[in-house]
Amino acid sequence: QVQLVESGGGLVQAGGSLRLSCVASGRDFTGYTMGWFRQAPGKERELIAAITWRRGNTYYADSVKARFTLSRDNAKTTVNLQMYALKPEDTAVYYCAARFSTYDYDYTNWAYWGQGTQVTVSS
Repeated sequence: QVQLVESGGGLVQAGGSLRLSCVASGRDFTGYTMGWFRQAPGKERELIAAITWRRGNTYYADSVKARFTLSRDNAKTTVNLQMYALKPEDTAVYYCAARFSTYDYDYTNWAYWGQGTQVTVSS
């Protein structure tokens, strides 16, 4: 059974930091890009960061660029999202996802999903 398990969400004040982790298991993820999406109330689910399997190429949405950083373990099954300088507008449910090949902005094109973790940034 494929599982993506997120951890690390919570409540933080504006300007603070949080680190989200995603552990993937249940299949061979060779060739899979790992990504982080977020969805705020009343808004579409948006891709904010992704890392490709082979070369570790990264993508960051403009809204998080220079504030969020991806990393992964050598086995490429754990992906971390380090978030700095958090803003109230970063408040959302954050989802880890995986898809074969490169990243895609359309969340419907991702095969596997975690259960989501809430991040709340207070002003």
